[in-house]
Amino acid sequence: MLTFSRSKGTGGMIKKSPEDFVVMEITGKGVALEPGMRYSPAGLSEEPCENGEFTTFVLEKKSWDTISALIKIAGNVNRGRKSISYAGTKDKVSVSVQLASIYGTVPEMLERVMIKDININGAWKSREAVSMGSNLGNKFRIRVSGADFPDNAEKVLEELGGRFPNYFDRQRFGYRMNNAKIGMHILGNELECAAMEFLTGTSSESNPDAIEARKKLAEEQDFVGALTYFPRYLRAERAMIAYLAKEKNYANAFIAMPRGLSIMFIHAVEAEIFNKALEERIKANDFETGLSFKQNFYGFPDSNSLNAGSGDFIAAPLIGYETKETEISSYEKEILESMKISKSDFKIRSLPQLSMKGAYRSIFSPIKDASYAVEGSDSVSVSFSIPAGSYATILMGEIIKTSNPAGTM
Repeated sequence: MLTFSRSKGTGGMIKKSPEDFVVMEITGKGVALEPGMRYSPAGLSEEPCENGEFTTFVLEKKSWDTISALIKIAGNVNRGRKSISYAGTKDKVSVSVQLASIYGTVPEMLERVMIKDININGAWKSREAVSMGSNLGNKFRIRVSGADFPDNAEKVLEELGGRFPNYFDRQRFGYRMNNAKIGMHILGNELECAAMEFLTGTSSESNPDAIEARKKLAEEQDFVGALTYFPRYLRAERAMIAYLAKEKNYANAFIAMPRGLSIMFIHAVEAEIFNKALEERIKANDFETGLSFKQNFYGFPDSNSLNAGSGDFIAAPLIGYETKETEISSYEKEILESMKISKSDFKIRSLPQLSMKGAYRSIFSPIKDASYAVEGSDSVSVSFSIPAGSYATILMGEIIKTSNPAGTM
């Protein structure tokens, strides 16, 4: 992806250790959750409810991804995966703090949970679950190690002027980087190709056992046999294989998967179009779209305030079947043409539950409270806050200027 700043970067890498990447969720009330601090409802401007069916808590974790940590906690209080809820996922290679909730337990049980590298920093009964997207954003403290030019952080931040390109990062495209490829097959009604790419694609697969299993299935096409050797940690793949072992209906095989996962394939196509269009806009230095968001009380884009004309944050469409033709710029049109798709393809007749109406996204993300500190001759720490849905790794790519700043990802 093309960077917006032209200043030379610091070089180096992030995520050398979890402590080098600290993520503090900013709650819907604007409180950034700090590691090592205990919180109460009053301190977070939350209303407890003694008769509530949910227990909300502050989760601090190290070297755990959000979902795995919450499933482990839920198991410790005799609850299942469906009982957990959270506002957003946090990086595994990090120290992170966030709000979460579990249905059907009590604060006292959560406070007694003892799991390595997981702390419960306050828990209380609540009327409602923590909901996805209810956080305003995240605050970060990130250390760059092995930096060749640590002082360059100042130059880059100054040039960015409080904003950076709001690209979608690697997470949106899957750890094998083939979510968009699968999504394109779905849009083209090539459901067998989509399923087999999901099950057998090895282009960026790193686990030897998974590579062997995927290649074997690709060669043998034996779904019944695949259940005996496919790694158990590939739960979504095994769910699809189990369905196809009974019935070769590829549309229903996608339905057998969690919708949150299968819809990511379509989101990845939207994201690829957005990223390519933004890159072309940066090349042309052309950022007028006729669409914008107003800012919320915290100074971040309010995604519910889209309006025509000028505003606080310029927006562009995430293409869907209801996107207005007048809102699709020449950049998106050229990309759609090169991908041989149209907005109508996002109305998926074979899998209507994966259809995308379209949405909007700021083309630049604001950077709030940015600061830096050079540490020795080859490291620099950078702190900043950004909205939910924006990626700290994209901003760090601007600062570091390497192809993979997150060297441990």
